[in-house]
Amino acid sequence: MTKGILGKKIGMTQVFAENGELIPVTVIEAAPNVVVQKRTVETDGYEAIQLGFDDLREKLANKPKKGHFEKANTAPKRYTRELRDVNVEEYEVGQEVKVDIFAEGDVIDVTGTSKGKGFQGAIKRHNQSRGPMSHGSHYHRSPGSMGPVDPNRVMKGKALPGQMGGERVTVQNLSIVKVDTERNLLLVKGNVPGSKKSLVVVKSGVKVK
Repeated sequence: MTKGILGKKIGMTQVFAENGELIPVTVIEAAPNVVVQKRTVETDGYEAIQLGFDDLREKLANKPKKGHFEKANTAPKRYTRELRDVNVEEYEVGQEVKVDIFAEGDVIDVTGTSKGKGFQGAIKRHNQSRGPMSHGSHYHRSPGSMGPVDPNRVMKGKALPGQMGGERVTVQNLSIVKVDTERNLLLVKGNVPGSKKSLVVVKSGVKVK
């Protein structure tokens, strides 16, 4: 069964392992989440729990939002996300989910919104190669061929310049280096998507056997 928590990406640092190895880690602050709602097959057609994270100021929450969180006896939250493939019976509405659900060495998947890069060309956006930069070459950083003559149009999926970044990205099979229960921190080996202070969803790895 899946277990997960919502957190905030703080930034990157490095720690030393017992054997002296230097490990780059991403620090994720996962303050206690609150189970706001339970979804069941009988009422919703599927099983899931809804987690709330990061308190919202009272005046920024409208009446429907306040009523939704009052059912869980908690303050309005800035973020809510659903976790599927969980054992709903293990959770109760209003229950807190903390970082201690994970342990050192656990393999996790982290989902976040990648940094927005704006409008970029095909070389940066799709990792294409540029043409020769010598004198007389008319092909430098353009997308290249638009496709064969026969369809008389540009085929769907052609790698072209456009908006880059700002997408939902999941990095799989990251390992937890340390769990700091006192400060509600997770130290994850490697990098995770998103800018500093952005929301990330940490779940147990789906490919772990």
